Amino acid sequence: MVFWEGYVSDEVMGTFAPIVVYWVYAGFYHLLPPLDNFRLHTQRDEEKKNLVPFKAVVKGVLLQQLVQAIVALTLLTTTANANASGVIVQPSITKQALQILIAMFVMDSWQYFVHRYMHQNKFLYRHIQSQHHRLVVPYAIGALYNHPMEGLLLDTVGGAISFLVSGMTARTAVVFFCFAVVKTVDDHCGLWLPGNIFHLFFQNNTAYHDIHHQLQGLKYNYSQPFFPIWDKLLGTHMPFNLVKRPEGGFETRPAKD
Repeated sequence: MVFWEGYVSDEVMGTFAPIVVYWVYAGFYHLLPPLDNFRLHTQRDEEKKNLVPFKAVVKGVLLQQLVQAIVALTLLTTTANANASGVIVQPSITKQALQILIAMFVMDSWQYFVHRYMHQNKFLYRHIQSQHHRLVVPYAIGALYNHPMEGLLLDTVGGAISFLVSGMTARTAVVFFCFAVVKTVDDHCGLWLPGNIFHLFFQNNTAYHDIHHQLQGLKYNYSQPFFPIWDKLLGTHMPFNLVKRPEGGFETRPAKD
């Protein structure tokens, strides 16, 4: 039994919980004080280098989430498989954990190859993928700021395929998609905070993705949001050093061979 049972369906929860989680977690980062000693870029760099105003970023994220909500609700509702009593039997915790791991691998694979192709195809990069890179200095609320077509192909379709291949129920999907959202927001937060569990347990983290947003890393570190497996296997992994800036904060620098 889960806390929302009897109030909203798993399908509705799986559709809207990730959106709420996105704004709560990204909003938490947005409301933090400057924290200059933990920033990967200075505030001056954020204001100077980013090519899109904050309001446009918010509008872009909301548009993507609207499309995601429509697709998610349709998918979760049409794939619900209830028994003769109208009850959806939930698998064991062990099976759900395995389904989440499978979904993580599928999502990573889909996003790596689509993301990489969007960078290598000059037309797609210029007209679609480059919109996300207008945020040269990433921040949490901009994690899902993409061209609508990229948001559809990379995130929405990737999420749908991960859900279908893993065979998870809508209830398990609530956990998976909320976790994926939190991880994606954290990867774009622009802060290297002590004790951050994502920095401790994932090599693909805030600093790893920050390299990809820099000019010299545009064709490297495509992997997102969980593991750097495909980057390492296919030669697009760019190792880096995290260097303290004299004025405070950190800087991600590509490691020398």
